[in-house]
Amino acid sequence: MPEIESMMKKECKKFTILKEKRMCYYIGGSDDAATGMLRELSRPLSYNMPKEKICENLKKKDAAICELAYEKEIDVNTIDLKKARVKELRNILSAWGETCKGCTAKSDFIRRIEELKPKYANKGKKEL
Repeated sequence: MPEIESMMKKECKKFTILKEKRMCYYIGGSDDAATGMLRELSRPLSYNMPKEKICENLKKKDAAICELAYEKEIDVNTIDLKKARVKELRNILSAWGETCKGCTAKSDFIRRIEELKPKYANKGKKEL
């Protein structure tokens, strides 16, 4: 189990997406974590317990841990950016690890995505 825990801490340091960082914070895998539930997570993983059962057990300690989920995939090459919500546009930028400083209108976000599209869109679909 210590091997699983050290591997999880090592992987948590590589994460850049906010939800992945938040998950590491909840389980105690990040340096700034307030809790330490790695043992409660690594033990069931070591004997291949189903993820639903692991989540059920972890909910007893912290209900927020199992509420983390990825949003639907957005294919930037096919989506009509003008019809997308600003939240979706922000999620696209966030998935790319980019920001839109000074963006106040939807058109600002669309312009920023169009600028960055050649850099990221050809790398395939990104999970958001």
